[in-house]
Amino acid sequence: MHQFPKGIGWIEVICGSMFSGKTEELIRRVKRALYGKQKVQVFKPKIDNRYDDTAVVSHSQVRLVSTPIDRAEEILRLLNADTEVVGIDEVQFMGPDVVTVVETLAARGIRVICAGLDQDYLGKPFEPMPQLLAIAEYISKELAICVVCGNPANRSQRLLAREERVVVGAAGAYEARCRRCHVPAAAEATPPQNLDLFTGKD
Repeated sequence: MHQFPKGIGWIEVICGSMFSGKTEELIRRVKRALYGKQKVQVFKPKIDNRYDDTAVVSHSQVRLVSTPIDRAEEILRLLNADTEVVGIDEVQFMGPDVVTVVETLAARGIRVICAGLDQDYLGKPFEPMPQLLAIAEYISKELAICVVCGNPANRSQRLLAREERVVVGAAGAYEARCRRCHVPAAAEATPPQNLDLFTGKD
């Protein structure tokens, strides 16, 4: 891990495709801060209730207590005075205002850890992630494994015939693909009838 600054805040961004371990890495860093007796708060968008309404949960079922929010500015309102570390999962769903919020937190001396998709299902940059990557002190690009060929994967293949940019789903709705195996405009399968999907705006 990096040598972190002392006495100032900073921004860390964990990005990558679906199934690359972004949330698991966020949880790992937050737990290390907790072991270090630091005051931590974690936030996630309410739209992401695939595994739990309130907890941040990885695809491997590692979980962490969090506060679900509708809008990025709620973080500033809900922030405790003694918080030293803020974690934000699925940051791509927070909209452009999250960039200002994250900058404000770092300016207050808080360590901010953001995790989210850097590309949408078409392989295009997923705002506001490009803006967060530009202002972050530390960036981690996580890679999954392509389910087609086994190469490192950095794209999310949607398996649903849906045109909305945001369709929240997990296994059965998306697959990790490499750039060669990714088919941007294709919906290659129909999800199982019991698959829970949630849609919303970013």
